[in-house]
Amino acid sequence: MEHAPPAAPAVRETLERLLASETFGRSERARRLLRYLVEREQAGEADRLKGVSIAMDVFGKDGDFDASTDAVVRVQAGRLRELLEQYFANEGVAEPVRIAIPRGGYVPSYELNAIRLPGAAKPAAGGHAASPLAEHLENPAPADAAPADAALLMTNPATPVLASSLTRQLRFFWAAMVLVIAMLGVLVVRQGNAFLHHGDDAAAAAETAGVTDSIASQTFDSLPLIYIATRADGAEASRVASALRAGLAGFDTIDFIGRDADATRDRSADPISFVFDIVPGPATGDITVELQSVATGRVLLSRNLTSAESAPGVVESNIASLLTSTVPASGAIYSYIDQSDIRTSQIGCLVLDDRYYLDQSAKTHEAAYRCLEKLVSQGSKSSLVYAELASLHLEAVTNSYAYPADATLEKAMSLAHRAVQMGPMSPHAHRAFGYLNSRLGNTDEAIRLMRKAYELNPYDLGMAAAYGYGLIFAGKYDEGTPILGRAVDAFSGHPTWWDYGLFVGAFMQGDLKKAATASESLRTTASKSHYLAARLIGARISGRDKLAGELANELTAEFPKFAADPRATFVDRKYPADLTDRLVQSLRAAGIGNPS
Repeated sequence: MEHAPPAAPAVRETLERLLASETFGRSERARRLLRYLVEREQAGEADRLKGVSIAMDVFGKDGDFDASTDAVVRVQAGRLRELLEQYFANEGVAEPVRIAIPRGGYVPSYELNAIRLPGAAKPAAGGHAASPLAEHLENPAPADAAPADAALLMTNPATPVLASSLTRQLRFFWAAMVLVIAMLGVLVVRQGNAFLHHGDDAAAAAETAGVTDSIASQTFDSLPLIYIATRADGAEASRVASALRAGLAGFDTIDFIGRDADATRDRSADPISFVFDIVPGPATGDITVELQSVATGRVLLSRNLTSAESAPGVVESNIASLLTSTVPASGAIYSYIDQSDIRTSQIGCLVLDDRYYLDQSAKTHEAAYRCLEKLVSQGSKSSLVYAELASLHLEAVTNSYAYPADATLEKAMSLAHRAVQMGPMSPHAHRAFGYLNSRLGNTDEAIRLMRKAYELNPYDLGMAAAYGYGLIFAGKYDEGTPILGRAVDAFSGHPTWWDYGLFVGAFMQGDLKKAATASESLRTTASKSHYLAARLIGARISGRDKLAGELANELTAEFPKFAADPRATFVDRKYPADLTDRLVQSLRAAGIGNPS
């Protein structure tokens, strides 16, 4: 039975961690090539992943590129395969999804990673797995054995050669058993002495077990605790540490402590604490940033910054990319906590909230909403909780979700206003409030609030994306599109509303190729009328008439009201008039909408 391929959000999250890893940290070409291959495949353009298009799009070659004389694509693809094998054998051994580039082509493949124990039994001839006992008792055939002899050993277990080998191995086996029994005897004697003379040790062990059981059943209500430990000297280390501090201080998805983790603390009681270690890199001037769990020492991320990457004016963007992949609810920290079966309240709700924006279905919306709603009913004082609940409430109004049944814009606005009151320095609160004002048509106020959110934390690419998105839907396409575009390029694991905003901005700027590419990324999300409309327009731009016809039929069948009059939906959503006209015109050319 074949397993279903990994979901697109899981592929995106794995890609982001992979691109930020130490393995890929010093190979910009490999990172650029891998991002291109995965994103194009996820956009439904696997058929276009040919040597010529890769050479032009990734390596800047012109239309005269000749693969027979220029091996840049083949060489870099080979190097990429080696790095992928190295990553998944070391840093990424526990990744939930494995990414590969099968030889003979450039289309990525994905598989769910069933973590294997070292020395797992390999299937024997005929498809039967050898038992562990058989592995100890059987002698492997010599490497230079003739094929006929090898076949005889595999198919005729009654031969004298195997019998002799079996006898010899049994002797070794019983000798080993005698040695094990002797060692166990010594251990029993030592443990008896320890019991007689050091009874307190047994009590200590029992106490430790009790603490562990207590932690396993404990629910952690706080946000992740983040520390910084600087163990490198020099100007480069100072700049990296300074940028990290500035960035971490702006995220309201964590509690930033701003000092080294206390080495005297009981680390086993600290499962939601993490530390950014700043250590010397492999080359002079390099700085390595490692994110570790305080409790287990598990390295969640290791990123090497060269002296050029930590230079003034450059280090900030590199730290922003690093933090966006680790600190928000979509990042490595929340993912690690979620996968470690640590019982949490607020963290768990924010993970559900993030899953909704990757999927945007009624089911994931209700799960996230109910979780946050419960926190509010229990008296939560978190502005982040109120901000995300406000945004989800607006989503319920906009998308006509069944839950909550009494969703209104006024209720969403009340929640967002409360979030800003509770957290006047919260980027999420200002972003939610700006989103609400945009939906109500208060364009100037929406931009002011989203700009404020971005200014409160310029290291969070999510805030940059929201600001760019707000500018685009205020009709300021030339201002907003570059901001949103940089965020999309820097963070592969972004939610699909970034792609929709980029589609709109590029479409209105006349960059139709970029608009078509952005629209393809919307296929990973549950069907929405405006997303299907964008994909339909993108398919027509790309000359994919068959796909355009299928999307037009799907749009008409699933959203007949929108298909009959798309202008009404765009007006209701407060789209700028020029954007509404352009979208309606393009949809009409595709057979969608009343021509009158």
